[in-house]
Amino acid sequence: MKMTIKRIVSVVMRVLSLPVLLIYRLEALCVGEMKAFGMVTQWVSLVPGLTGEWFRRAFLQWHTGLRLEDCCISFGTTFSDPRVVIGNGVYMGRSCDIGYAEIGENCMIGSSVHILSGLKQHSFDDLDTPIKDQPREFSKVTIGEDTWIGNGAIIATDVGRKCIIGAGAVVVKPLPDYAIAVGNPARIVRYRAGRGEETKRY
Repeated sequence: MKMTIKRIVSVVMRVLSLPVLLIYRLEALCVGEMKAFGMVTQWVSLVPGLTGEWFRRAFLQWHTGLRLEDCCISFGTTFSDPRVVIGNGVYMGRSCDIGYAEIGENCMIGSSVHILSGLKQHSFDDLDTPIKDQPREFSKVTIGEDTWIGNGAIIATDVGRKCIIGAGAVVVKPLPDYAIAVGNPARIVRYRAGRGEETKRY
């Protein structure tokens, strides 16, 4: 019975979110896909409660073609890059900002987490040109499956599978599988036990 109700709600939300997809497509013709996606996901992020979680998921299902089963995308969470990939079972807390990212299955992302589009979003070498007008590069940041990222963390490069990132950590160097990292800049304090190995400590 519960699964049937979920399927019905999912279908209803897909229908209700279809006009938003059409608005996004029209805006993309005027301002480009990147800006349009950011603008529409800002609006979608403001739908409150459980209704909002289902609505955001439905819109992203339309756009990405992903199943997004058992995903929770909480109030205030926005996306800035239409190439985002989200695995099944992902939880995102409130007020996250997600860039060009690929997030593996069953990740838990705390509130106010920022996943940037790499470390070269802004150039600053030319002193005669405002930073906002200098070349920009957006690169994909990958978060491995079953990783837990604490509240307020900033992720600017890849994180491996089954990692734990402490609250407020700033990740600027790639992290391997099973790493537990904290601080600014984030440093590995130890590894989770994995594949029968003993936990490594640093």
